[in-house]
Amino acid sequence: MAKLMAIDYGSKRVGVASTDESGLFALPRMVLENNDELLEKIIKFKEEQNIEKIIIGESKNFEGESNFIQTDIDRFKAELEKYVEVVLHPEILTTREARQLQGNTPMTDASAAALILKNYIESGL
Repeated sequence: MAKLMAIDYGSKRVGVASTDESGLFALPRMVLENNDELLEKIIKFKEEQNIEKIIIGESKNFEGESNFIQTDIDRFKAELEKYVEVVLHPEILTTREARQLQGNTPMTDASAAALILKNYIESGL
């Protein structure tokens, strides 16, 4: 099974999750600051963990229209695609869901990424 990574992209923080060795379970890994070092840190983690595909949460509103952050997500996706296969996966309110499950913690954004990854795995894509 391919090892996967998911990103919950935000303007200030970026949550990162990846699958375990079996490729079946999504685990929160880290929260990174969204700054000039983000791409480098994501690529380093991808290489250390032998990630074969990255899933990024696609930010849309309830009407299915792109949210303001989607332009930044698309730009980041284009940069990542130089290094690894990247797919967008719909996500709505994963950060809110993560807060409901665990409270607001320093790892909330990573937990949101794990929810994106879990949903992607369960979708069978």
